Amino acid sequence: MKADMDDPVKRLNRLDCCAVSDAMDKLGLRTRVASGLEQRATQRRIAGRVVTLRLVPADQAPALPAGTPPRHLGTTAIELAQAGDVIVVEQRTGIDAGCWGGILTLGAKLRGVAGVVADGPVRDIDEARAYDFPIYCRSLTARTARGRVAEAFTNQPVTIGEVSVQPGDYVIADASGAAFIPAADVERVLDAAEAIAAREAAMAKALLAGTPISTVMGADYEHMLR
Repeated sequence: MKADMDDPVKRLNRLDCCAVSDAMDKLGLRTRVASGLEQRATQRRIAGRVVTLRLVPADQAPALPAGTPPRHLGTTAIELAQAGDVIVVEQRTGIDAGCWGGILTLGAKLRGVAGVVADGPVRDIDEARAYDFPIYCRSLTARTARGRVAEAFTNQPVTIGEVSVQPGDYVIADASGAAFIPAADVERVLDAAEAIAAREAAMAKALLAGTPISTVMGADYEHMLR
Protein backbone atom coordinates (compact mmCIF):
# COMPACT_ATOMS: atom_id res chain seq x y z
CA MET A 1 0.00 0.00 0.00
CA LYS A 2 2.88 2.37 0.82
CA ALA A 3 4.30 1.85 -2.68
CA ASP A 4 0.92 2.77 -4.18
CA MET A 5 0.82 5.98 -2.15
CA ASP A 6 4.27 6.90 -3.50
CA ASP A 7 3.21 6.30 -7.13
CA PRO A 8 1.51 9.40 -8.60
CA VAL A 9 -0.07 7.45 -11.47
CA LYS A 10 -1.68 4.87 -9.17
CA ARG A 11 -3.01 7.68 -6.96
CA LEU A 12 -4.28 9.58 -10.00
CA ASN A 13 -6.09 6.50 -11.29
CA ARG A 14 -8.18 6.42 -8.10
CA LEU A 15 -9.46 9.95 -8.70
CA ASP A 16 -11.54 11.63 -11.40
CA CYS A 17 -11.00 14.72 -13.54
CA CYS A 18 -13.42 16.85 -11.50
CA ALA A 19 -11.62 16.21 -8.20
CA VAL A 20 -8.29 17.06 -9.85
CA SER A 21 -9.75 20.20 -11.43
CA ASP A 22 -11.14 21.29 -8.05
CA ALA A 23 -7.78 20.63 -6.42
CA MET A 24 -5.98 22.84 -8.92
CA ASP A 25 -8.57 25.58 -8.38
CA LYS A 26 -7.99 25.28 -4.64
CA LEU A 27 -4.24 25.63 -5.17
CA GLY A 28 -4.56 28.49 -7.65
CA LEU A 29 -3.35 26.46 -10.64
CA ARG A 30 -5.86 27.83 -13.17
CA THR A 31 -6.54 26.94 -16.82
CA ARG A 32 -5.13 23.42 -16.55
CA VAL A 33 -8.27 21.70 -17.83
CA ALA A 34 -9.20 21.11 -21.47
CA SER A 35 -12.89 20.67 -22.23
CA GLY A 36 -14.52 19.21 -25.33
CA LEU A 37 -12.16 16.26 -25.75
CA GLU A 38 -14.75 13.53 -26.04
CA GLN A 39 -14.46 9.96 -24.82
CA ARG A 40 -14.51 8.24 -28.22
CA ALA A 41 -13.21 4.73 -27.50
CA THR A 42 -13.98 2.83 -24.27
CA GLN A 43 -15.68 4.39 -21.25
CA ARG A 44 -12.59 4.13 -19.05
CA ARG A 45 -10.80 7.11 -17.62
CA ILE A 46 -7.08 7.22 -18.20
CA ALA A 47 -4.25 8.68 -16.17
CA GLY A 48 -0.50 8.71 -16.64
CA ARG A 49 2.63 10.61 -17.47
CA VAL A 50 2.60 12.55 -20.70
CA VAL A 51 4.49 11.93 -23.92
CA THR A 52 3.76 14.79 -26.33
CA LEU A 53 3.41 14.98 -30.10
CA ARG A 54 2.80 18.07 -32.25
CA LEU A 55 1.60 18.04 -35.85
CA VAL A 56 1.77 20.80 -38.46
CA PRO A 57 0.59 21.17 -42.07
CA ALA A 58 2.59 18.85 -44.31
CA ASP A 59 4.25 21.76 -46.12
CA GLN A 60 5.60 23.05 -42.78
CA ALA A 61 7.20 19.77 -41.72
CA PRO A 62 10.83 20.07 -40.62
CA ALA A 63 13.30 19.09 -43.32
CA LEU A 64 15.00 15.74 -42.74
CA PRO A 65 18.75 15.31 -43.24
CA ALA A 66 19.67 13.79 -46.59
CA GLY A 67 19.37 10.02 -46.57
CA THR A 68 17.07 9.91 -43.52
CA PRO A 69 14.26 7.42 -44.10
CA PRO A 70 10.72 8.75 -43.65
CA ARG A 71 9.12 8.13 -40.28
CA HIS A 72 5.36 8.10 -39.84
CA LEU A 73 3.91 10.56 -37.35
CA GLY A 74 3.38 9.12 -33.88
CA THR A 75 5.84 6.26 -34.16
CA THR A 76 8.56 8.08 -32.23
CA ALA A 77 6.12 8.87 -29.41
CA ILE A 78 5.06 5.23 -29.17
CA GLU A 79 8.64 4.01 -29.03
CA LEU A 80 9.55 6.60 -26.37
CA ALA A 81 6.52 5.79 -24.21
CA GLN A 82 6.74 3.58 -21.15
CA ALA A 83 3.93 1.28 -20.04
CA GLY A 84 1.18 3.41 -18.48
CA ASP A 85 2.13 6.64 -20.26
CA VAL A 86 -0.46 8.74 -22.13
CA ILE A 87 0.33 10.15 -25.57
CA VAL A 88 -0.95 13.73 -25.92
CA VAL A 89 -1.29 15.06 -29.47
CA GLU A 90 -1.64 18.64 -30.68
CA GLN A 91 -3.20 18.87 -34.15
CA ARG A 92 -4.54 22.43 -34.25
CA THR A 93 -3.85 23.08 -37.92
CA GLY A 94 -7.50 23.38 -38.91
CA ILE A 95 -6.91 20.66 -41.50
CA ASP A 96 -9.39 17.80 -41.36
CA ALA A 97 -6.89 14.93 -41.21
CA GLY A 98 -6.27 12.20 -38.70
CA CYS A 99 -3.63 12.83 -36.07
CA TRP A 100 -3.95 9.22 -34.89
CA GLY A 101 -5.15 6.01 -36.53
CA GLY A 102 -5.62 2.28 -36.30
CA ILE A 103 -2.06 0.97 -36.76
CA LEU A 104 -0.77 3.53 -34.26
CA THR A 105 -3.47 2.39 -31.84
CA LEU A 106 -2.36 -1.23 -32.10
CA GLY A 107 1.29 -0.26 -31.69
CA ALA A 108 0.49 1.82 -28.62
CA LYS A 109 -1.67 -0.95 -27.15
CA LEU A 110 1.14 -3.48 -27.56
CA ARG A 111 3.55 -1.01 -25.95
CA GLY A 112 1.32 -0.72 -22.87
CA VAL A 113 0.36 2.91 -23.47
CA ALA A 114 -2.64 3.86 -21.29
CA GLY A 115 -4.39 5.90 -23.98
CA VAL A 116 -4.34 8.98 -26.20
CA VAL A 117 -5.59 12.53 -25.67
CA ALA A 118 -5.72 14.41 -28.98
CA ASP A 119 -6.61 18.03 -29.65
CA GLY A 120 -7.61 17.30 -33.21
CA PRO A 121 -9.30 14.69 -35.41
CA VAL A 122 -8.72 10.96 -34.97
CA ARG A 123 -9.56 8.25 -37.50
CA ASP A 124 -10.07 4.46 -37.38
CA ILE A 125 -12.02 4.86 -34.16
CA ASP A 126 -13.77 1.51 -34.66
CA GLU A 127 -10.38 -0.17 -34.45
CA ALA A 128 -9.61 1.62 -31.20
CA ARG A 129 -12.91 0.37 -29.81
CA ALA A 130 -12.14 -3.17 -30.93
CA TYR A 131 -8.73 -2.99 -29.25
CA ASP A 132 -10.34 -1.53 -26.07
CA PHE A 133 -7.89 1.37 -26.30
CA PRO A 134 -9.04 4.69 -24.74
CA ILE A 135 -8.98 7.73 -27.01
CA TYR A 136 -10.15 11.25 -26.14
CA CYS A 137 -10.19 13.67 -29.05
CA ARG A 138 -11.70 16.81 -30.52
CA SER A 139 -13.38 15.15 -33.53
CA LEU A 140 -13.43 12.13 -35.84
CA THR A 141 -12.49 11.86 -39.51
CA ALA A 142 -11.80 9.34 -42.25
CA ARG A 143 -9.15 11.52 -43.92
CA THR A 144 -5.56 10.31 -43.82
CA ALA A 145 -2.67 12.42 -42.56
CA ARG A 146 -0.67 11.55 -45.70
CA GLY A 147 0.07 14.70 -47.64
CA ARG A 148 -1.97 16.80 -45.20
CA VAL A 149 -0.26 16.93 -41.80
CA ALA A 150 3.12 15.81 -40.51
CA GLU A 151 5.03 15.52 -37.26
CA ALA A 152 6.79 18.67 -36.08
CA PHE A 153 8.32 17.16 -32.95
CA THR A 154 7.95 14.67 -30.12
CA ASN A 155 8.37 15.37 -26.41
CA GLN A 156 8.44 19.15 -26.51
CA PRO A 157 5.74 21.49 -25.12
CA VAL A 158 2.34 21.34 -26.82
CA THR A 159 -0.92 23.25 -26.39
CA ILE A 160 -4.14 21.36 -25.67
CA GLY A 161 -7.19 23.62 -25.51
CA GLU A 162 -5.77 26.59 -23.60
CA VAL A 163 -3.30 24.49 -21.61
CA SER A 164 0.43 24.37 -22.19
CA VAL A 165 1.52 20.77 -21.58
CA GLN A 166 5.10 19.69 -20.97
CA PRO A 167 6.47 16.20 -21.57
CA GLY A 168 6.60 14.42 -18.21
CA ASP A 169 3.53 16.24 -16.87
CA TYR A 170 0.59 14.15 -15.69
CA VAL A 171 -2.88 13.89 -17.22
CA ILE A 172 -6.20 12.43 -16.17
CA ALA A 173 -9.04 12.23 -18.69
CA ASP A 174 -12.61 11.05 -18.31
CA ALA A 175 -15.99 11.94 -19.78
CA SER A 176 -15.90 15.34 -18.02
CA GLY A 177 -12.62 16.55 -19.53
CA ALA A 178 -8.84 16.29 -19.36
CA ALA A 179 -6.80 17.80 -16.53
CA PHE A 180 -3.07 18.32 -16.87
CA ILE A 181 -0.87 18.51 -13.77
CA PRO A 182 2.62 20.01 -13.93
CA ALA A 183 5.15 17.44 -12.74
CA ALA A 184 6.46 19.85 -10.09
CA ASP A 185 2.97 20.18 -8.56
CA VAL A 186 1.71 16.61 -8.74
CA GLU A 187 2.16 15.73 -5.05
CA ARG A 188 0.26 18.72 -3.71
CA VAL A 189 -2.45 18.40 -6.34
CA LEU A 190 -2.94 14.74 -5.47
CA ASP A 191 -3.06 15.52 -1.74
CA ALA A 192 -5.72 18.18 -2.30
CA ALA A 193 -7.73 16.04 -4.77
CA GLU A 194 -7.76 13.06 -2.40
CA ALA A 195 -9.01 15.27 0.44
CA ILE A 196 -11.77 16.68 -1.80
CA ALA A 197 -12.79 13.21 -2.97
CA ALA A 198 -12.96 11.98 0.63
CA ARG A 199 -15.16 14.89 1.67
CA GLU A 200 -17.50 14.35 -1.27
CA ALA A 201 -17.72 10.63 -0.45
CA ALA A 202 -18.73 11.56 3.09
CA MET A 203 -21.37 13.92 1.73
CA ALA A 204 -22.80 11.18 -0.49
CA LYS A 205 -22.91 8.85 2.51
CA ALA A 206 -24.80 11.48 4.51
CA LEU A 207 -27.33 11.89 1.68
CA LEU A 208 -27.90 8.14 1.53
CA ALA A 209 -28.45 8.15 5.29
CA GLY A 210 -31.26 10.67 4.91
CA THR A 211 -29.59 14.03 5.58
CA PRO A 212 -31.35 16.80 3.59
CA ILE A 213 -29.41 17.88 0.52
CA SER A 214 -29.59 21.54 1.60
CA THR A 215 -27.71 20.56 4.75
CA VAL A 216 -25.19 18.38 2.94
CA MET A 217 -24.48 21.04 0.31
CA GLY A 218 -24.38 23.98 2.70
CA ALA A 219 -21.42 26.02 3.82
CA ASP A 220 -19.11 23.03 4.02
CA TYR A 221 -19.48 22.34 0.29
CA GLU A 222 -19.47 25.98 -0.79
CA HIS A 223 -16.25 26.67 1.12
CA MET A 224 -14.51 23.41 0.15
CA LEU A 225 -12.01 25.07 -2.19
CA ARG A 226 -10.97 27.84 0.15
